[in-house]
Amino acid sequence: MNSNEKCVEVLNDLIRINNDRIEGYQKAAQETQPEDGDLRNIFQQMAQESRQFKQELAAEVVHHGGEVAEGTMASGKIYRAWMDVKAAFTGGDRKTILDSCEFGEDAAKKAYKEAGETEGIPTHVQQLIIRQKQSVIASHDKIKILRDRQG
Repeated sequence: MNSNEKCVEVLNDLIRINNDRIEGYQKAAQETQPEDGDLRNIFQQMAQESRQFKQELAAEVVHHGGEVAEGTMASGKIYRAWMDVKAAFTGGDRKTILDSCEFGEDAAKKAYKEAGETEGIPTHVQQLIIRQKQSVIASHDKIKILRDRQG
């Protein structure tokens, strides 16, 4: 596999994990109770963040002559965590939803960590991955803080 193909593969894996995040956060927003509008807003913001990430990653895939991946990681080789997250929601309890979201964010962090460690990726793509990874870490930490407050 040449470096261009490897770059496209890594980018497409990140596109899939972002598709998973979008679906996961949309499901989380739907499962919140009416009094949990604060969580619904956060989940919608995180889904939007992943939409933006996906656009940035897709532009790089096209730039490198690849075809943009569709779908989620269910058919991919790295992570199935968001699929598990979406299946784990039970009744819209704040703590349960936040636990599930944190689990999904752990998977996203791992995907970005591995992508960032891939050799032969152009510097500007590495910088994109690092920037997005920092945002994913911040999202994880925000979810963890909210979850910890639930007792």
